[in-house]
Amino acid sequence: MTTTDTDLEAILQVVATVEHAQNNELPDEFLQLFRSDAIWTTGGGKRLFGLEEISAFTHQVLPGGMAGLSMKFELEHVLFIRPDVAAVKLKQIYTTPDGLDIGSPLWVLAKENGKWLLTACQNIIVLDDSDAEAAA
Repeated sequence: MTTTDTDLEAILQVVATVEHAQNNELPDEFLQLFRSDAIWTTGGGKRLFGLEEISAFTHQVLPGGMAGLSMKFELEHVLFIRPDVAAVKLKQIYTTPDGLDIGSPLWVLAKENGKWLLTACQNIIVLDDSDAEAAA
């Protein structure tokens, strides 16, 4: 099994679907992208194990959660760990009434039955330059 341009395009489609689902507050569109045993850690640090927990959280926060916000992803890097497993590093840019907030998601996707699925995902905030220097 080898990776192809088609695999990269499919991964980019997963990213685009997450962006669309979150911006349009479509929890079911978002949830169909996950394995049943997926792990998701929110930008706020809430750890969710399995699709049932991810679904309950998403249905609780997504409707209304994007009011006054918009979000986009920029792909930074894809590392194919194996032909059927990829680590995807993104820049997440939220436009808020107060300006921009930046997140730095890392998603591990697994290819199952020809479909790339979110498997283990975590988001963190990005410190501004002064905070980054202080943390170093």
